Amino acid sequence: MERFGLWSSLLQSSRSIRMEDQDLPTLVQLAARSLLTNQALAISALEDLPVELFPPLFREAFARRCTEALKALIQAWPFPCLPLGALMEASDLEALQVALDGLDMLLALTDRPRRWKLQVLDLRNLHHNFWKLWAGGNADVSPAQAKTRRLKSPAEENGGEMGTKPLLEVLMDLNLSQRTLDPFLSYLLLWVEQRKALVLLSCKKFKIITPYVHSAEKILDKLQLACVEEVEVNCNWTLSSLATFAPYLSRMGNLRSLLLSHVHRAASIAPEEQERLVLQFTSQFAHLGCLQELSMDSVCFLEGRLHQVLRFLRTPLESLSITDSRLSESDLTCLSQSPSIRQLSELNLSGVRMTRFSPEPLRVLLESVAATMKTLDLEDCGIRDAQLTAILPALSRCSSLTTFNYLRNPVSVTALEALLVHTVHLSHLSLEMYSTPLEVYGPQGALHQWRLNQLRDKLMIMAEPLRQSRTIWFSTIPCPLPGNQAQFEAQAHLCPGCYRWA
Repeated sequence: MERFGLWSSLLQSSRSIRMEDQDLPTLVQLAARSLLTNQALAISALEDLPVELFPPLFREAFARRCTEALKALIQAWPFPCLPLGALMEASDLEALQVALDGLDMLLALTDRPRRWKLQVLDLRNLHHNFWKLWAGGNADVSPAQAKTRRLKSPAEENGGEMGTKPLLEVLMDLNLSQRTLDPFLSYLLLWVEQRKALVLLSCKKFKIITPYVHSAEKILDKLQLACVEEVEVNCNWTLSSLATFAPYLSRMGNLRSLLLSHVHRAASIAPEEQERLVLQFTSQFAHLGCLQELSMDSVCFLEGRLHQVLRFLRTPLESLSITDSRLSESDLTCLSQSPSIRQLSELNLSGVRMTRFSPEPLRVLLESVAATMKTLDLEDCGIRDAQLTAILPALSRCSSLTTFNYLRNPVSVTALEALLVHTVHLSHLSLEMYSTPLEVYGPQGALHQWRLNQLRDKLMIMAEPLRQSRTIWFSTIPCPLPGNQAQFEAQAHLCPGCYRWA
């Protein structure tokens, strides 16, 4: 098999040669092109082809749309995972059909080929380094690592919790945006449905941006829901749509991230029915033992009911975002006392109006997360100076804080200076965002530059003790000129000319 020894030599040479023009083909690519000029010869050679030559040959066959060679390569694929999605354009139906035809030939065999190792067809846009490495390009892993590296299937990663192991898993990320399925997804779903005893459809990221919940059901009924790790529902769903989705959510035992956005209630719904639908959804959180990130944006049912979400959470969250939603003061009190927020690294309450709230629940909340919180977003919460003053001691204890957003809250120069006195000692804080104090504006809302300069000078003096780079942003809203903003950067041991104020 001298030709294969030559191929191996070409492979090593292509990795050692550093080409000045990255667009030039490697020696391996040139050899693959030569072999594919005769597909029948290429197919007959697969039985004895060295493992390391499969990826460059497959990539070349895919680029040249050598259909028969691709089918044969899939049947003889010597790796557990075929990361086809890294080579495909979005919704490449032709490429999908070729791949599935090759798999059909493989699944139809009564006796498995000696080299059959394929377990996962990965249609996600991932694993680009796999192809770069075997083609002789630069990648994040070495050839030695790649030879032994095994891409695990979802069934293995989930500890075998998905029942009888199928012959093949098809793994993809799903983005449902239309009322009807596109041809790519329709073809795949039909193919999987007809082979459901042999093939498992898995998804780790599922994004729903269609208001038609029944379209989502068509896919959810065919998915192995235990594989799902991230779900985003970003559409105008009613409470009844959310309740329809709830049983599917309960089966996502490995879900790590959930985002709900724009959930509203129908005007005609009776209070008793609303309570039933809310409970039908919130009770599903009891099944989400791996949930780490929870985001709820413009969600109608939270006011007075946040406890219904929090009481069902089984594990501490790492990230909690409740934005542009109405909460009551009792909701904030409940949040501050919940065991699920004790390990938060990110808290986002932007758009939750607290103007009439007592500062006590927010103060207790900040104290509860002070040891772990890295990002705090209180944009547009309507917090007044008196409330800010009350929470400052708790804020100053957030020793791990790196980012603090306090934009679009009415603040005076005095309150801002007091705030900066507390934040200046937070050694990890690198980004602060504030609205420019109202005193900087004239009666008609015009920005007074000289007042802004005075504020800058004060901040520069206060920032002098800083021992790390820090950026402070000031939005000039409500300045009538749109998009106007000022930036202040302070870094220890820099001369005044190095500070920027634009």
